Amino acid sequence: MTITSANLNGIRAAARKGFFDWLPEESPDILCVQETKAQRAQLTDDFYFPPGYRAWFADAERKGYSGVALYANREPDEVVTGIGMPEIDREGRWLEARFGDLAVVSFYMPSGSSGEHRQDVKDAFMEPFLARLQALRESGRELIICGDWNIAHTARDLRNWRSNQKNSGFLPHERAWMDRLFGEAGFVDAFRVVNDQDHQYTWWSYRGRAWDNNTGWRIDYHVITPGLRDRVLDARIHTGQRFSDHAPLTLDYDWPW
Repeated sequence: MTITSANLNGIRAAARKGFFDWLPEESPDILCVQETKAQRAQLTDDFYFPPGYRAWFADAERKGYSGVALYANREPDEVVTGIGMPEIDREGRWLEARFGDLAVVSFYMPSGSSGEHRQDVKDAFMEPFLARLQALRESGRELIICGDWNIAHTARDLRNWRSNQKNSGFLPHERAWMDRLFGEAGFVDAFRVVNDQDHQYTWWSYRGRAWDNNTGWRIDYHVITPGLRDRVLDARIHTGQRFSDHAPLTLDYDWPW
């Protein structure tokens, strides 16, 4: 089973940059998209709905903002939109597809980089969200939560960590929260199961020459339940083309599909 996660920073902009031309090359069984920045009704061209896939969308109420989508080449048993937190669900940040004993989620963590108010929103979300994740884990279903978590976990996960310790996405309390996610909450950073190399990034600023110099952050993850740890086979970050300020992140799993 192959799953790709991609924050497209606008699905329409990424389509113009060739994302849907590239998708058949990777040919994932499931594609999780974040930051669609579009309502489904606005996506009228056929290329947004590739042959062989069904697609589901969780749109933000505000047009041109946030939103997640999930594509699958197999019909799920159930699709769940929203995490049950109205102020977050209005922004279209959680879309869950259930396939038997497995749930795959497209998730987009709020960002605090635009100002203090949005950091407050992010901070207020994180604690109840962690409790919600723990409850989901205890449901007995294996989970793969794919998306832009908007936090670089450790100093290895961004190039200029010293100068970013006071910036959203690498604040001490955010990193401590990730410690808890991968510690007491029992979840696993699937990428690090098979790739322990340095300088593995998924986001680069459009400013300066961040992309050219690989001055990036690793803020896109597949977060999995521990029962899937030994089923992670391979992970790759696609940097051959640039569709967004994020790169697609693909993982292969030893899971019947």
